Amino acid sequence: LIIFDLDGVLVDACEWHRVALNQALKEICDYEISLEDHYTTFNGIPTKVKLSKLSEMGHINPSQHELVYNRKQKLSIEIIEKNATLDETKINMIKELKNRGFIVACYTNSIRKTAYLMLSKIGVIDLLDYILTNQDVSNPKPDPEGYNYIVNKYGFNKNEVLIVEDSPKGTQAAVQSGCNVW
Repeated sequence: LIIFDLDGVLVDACEWHRVALNQALKEICDYEISLEDHYTTFNGIPTKVKLSKLSEMGHINPSQHELVYNRKQKLSIEIIEKNATLDETKINMIKELKNRGFIVACYTNSIRKTAYLMLSKIGVIDLLDYILTNQDVSNPKPDPEGYNYIVNKYGFNKNEVLIVEDSPKGTQAAVQSGCNVW
């Protein structure tokens, strides 16, 4: 079993999410997350968690969360539609893994709508055996719940599973799952 993260691993979309959120924050709250804060604090966590953190830090009002969230999702879809393209390298990689007998899954902290759109645009959605999003778990990354769910669904021992991650929060979840991590 190989489980891929989405943003930054299967699709280079981390910057897309950052730009969309900052644009929504700027429009609604007149605030932007610095590049340093993005990479040290916010990269790899769901938008709703980011908004809660921003409120805890005193940067935005909790009453603005829904407006920012909805605007960020709309902007994300526009950016994905514009920038995501067929990725023959990822298509061939997943086909080869499946030809070699691997089950290939994707677990992402993105919402279902944007995750499915990205996976479809790059041409791998129909190749994946399973897709899990932050809307399918109670505790998103950095909690290992999603990774553990997929491992248990297929009945593998954790030493038979490879998780491919890139963000600090995703890597933390992968390591805590007890699986092999790359």
